[in-house]
Amino acid sequence: MSRERRDIEGISLSFLDVISCGFGALILLLVLTKVFEPIVFEESTAALEGYLRNLEADLAELRGDARVVTRDLLSKEKLQDEAVARLDQVETRLVTTEQRFNAISQKTQVNNAVQTRLASARQSLTEEMQRLMADVQRDLDNNKIGGIPVDSEYVIFIIDNSGSMREFAWPLVLQKINETLDLYPRLKGIQIMNDQGHYMFSQYAGDWIPDTQARRNAIVNRLRNWTAFSASNPAPGIVKAVSTYYRPGRKISLYVFGDDFNGRSIQSVIDRVDQVNQSDVDGNRLVRIHAVGFPVIFQESAAFQATGFRFAHLMRILAERNGGTFIGLDDYRLL
Repeated sequence: MSRERRDIEGISLSFLDVISCGFGALILLLVLTKVFEPIVFEESTAALEGYLRNLEADLAELRGDARVVTRDLLSKEKLQDEAVARLDQVETRLVTTEQRFNAISQKTQVNNAVQTRLASARQSLTEEMQRLMADVQRDLDNNKIGGIPVDSEYVIFIIDNSGSMREFAWPLVLQKINETLDLYPRLKGIQIMNDQGHYMFSQYAGDWIPDTQARRNAIVNRLRNWTAFSASNPAPGIVKAVSTYYRPGRKISLYVFGDDFNGRSIQSVIDRVDQVNQSDVDGNRLVRIHAVGFPVIFQESAAFQATGFRFAHLMRILAERNGGTFIGLDDYRLL
């Protein structure tokens, strides 16, 4: 019995020693591990933070590169859009230019055809037509239209507005006023009187009516309904016009419109006009006197026609003596 107990105790002590040694080794291992673990952990964290910072720096750089690339791409897209827009404009201009070129080409062809026809027309002029053109050119060179000198700067109309003229010839009178003014594109002054020297525009008595298109229209419009006493004798109007408006250096033309003469003597009128419208140092009269005869009286009987002949005879002499032209119309109606 004692021997077995000794064997068991020896075995038990050895086992406990082994276990104790093993447990002590584990404790020692744990102690050693705990001592060195914070140092390893701290070093790993620092390394990771540095690596993270490097990654963040790389990311920021990549983002910057991405922005640059994006900006370049947008710029290139904008340039491409502008290039496309310019190309569209060029194409539009090309189409417009082609259309204009075609239109001009057509006009050129038409003009060439017209010029060809004009050349043929010129070649077909007869000798008589060429002679008439030469006569017209001579009149233009002499400041004449239809034989009437048109070098005057001032024009005075002396109009017989008696009943016979107003009843039968007035529309034609208005037309002849317009035609006469058309002979003078630009005048320094205009005046309108009747055969007795009464002014149509009293506000311009003794003065000149300014020459504008509006004034010319006003003259014709006022003349449509103008009434004043008339004696069918142009002598008072001519004398008043010359004595009132002539000044040295003024080029004045008188236009006498009428249909008959009821004065006592033709010669007395001629002498009276000679006294007031004298010749200058060059032998020219102070003003020109033109006349237009309206054949109203010639529709009447022979007894009344005498006054019409007297007017034509008087005005032909006055026009000839005073550097003007007498025109006798063949009709008093407006055609």
